[in-house]
Amino acid sequence: PPGDTAGCTFCHTSSEERCSTCHQRHQFDPAIARRSEQCKTCHWGKDHRDWEAYDISIHGVVYQVNKNDPSNFDFSKKLSDADYVGPTCQYCHLRGGHHNVQRLSTVYTSMGMSNADRGAPLWKGKRDTWVSVCDDCHSPRFARENLQAMDEACRDAGLKYTETFKVAENLQLDGMGEPMPKDLA
Repeated sequence: PPGDTAGCTFCHTSSEERCSTCHQRHQFDPAIARRSEQCKTCHWGKDHRDWEAYDISIHGVVYQVNKNDPSNFDFSKKLSDADYVGPTCQYCHLRGGHHNVQRLSTVYTSMGMSNADRGAPLWKGKRDTWVSVCDDCHSPRFARENLQAMDEACRDAGLKYTETFKVAENLQLDGMGEPMPKDLA
């Protein structure tokens, strides 16, 4: 139904087809598109918590504290030339100015894919590339350990997500699915 998909179509009919999603129509400036807030336009909220995850991470905190100091983040430089004190979304996902964001992503775990086997051979290339991005600043061992920790967190979250929906389904089957029954105070 249109009400259910309105939020989806706002991003998914524009970001894949239009430059203005990241570059803004009124200020088509690469320096603006290199700021992490540009990604927040679509990647935040209950179904895409990427912004929140980045914003509270150590990388996001470094970005928030230093983003207005040109000696720490010179957004006028091309991404490949930038020497930021911490990574922005673009620095990792658009590495070298490449515009395919998913090329430098790990395993897609949203929209029902949270229980995917992130260590499956199918994902080896993506995982190795992810580690190579992190080892710009960190050791490969550090990057792999953090990737493993992220795998475990995604697995645990996926199990809790599935468990929660099972509880809700059982409540619905028991006739208790109405959040505010009229016959109860």
